[in-house]
Amino acid sequence: MQEAVLFDTLRAGLWIAVMMSAPMLAVALVVGVAIGLFQALTSVQEMTLTFVPKVGAMLVVFWVSMSFMTETLRSFFADRIIPLMIGG
Repeated sequence: MQEAVLFDTLRAGLWIAVMMSAPMLAVALVVGVAIGLFQALTSVQEMTLTFVPKVGAMLVVFWVSMSFMTETLRSFFADRIIPLMIGG
């Protein structure tokens, strides 16, 4: 395998990882900021108040975007990885 092909495949794999994790990370950021603002306004400093809604929102987003993630990963393997494995 040539270095250019290897680096291009690694770059594409990293970009796929960013695309797949972006929805969950964005929701965690928005929920975290909203809860932090709520805690600052009400002076409620409970640790579970930040953790539980964030995890719940991330699970919902994961469940909703699971088909997108599966199709993205499947197409990456079908278009990039498998042809490299069979020598094409």
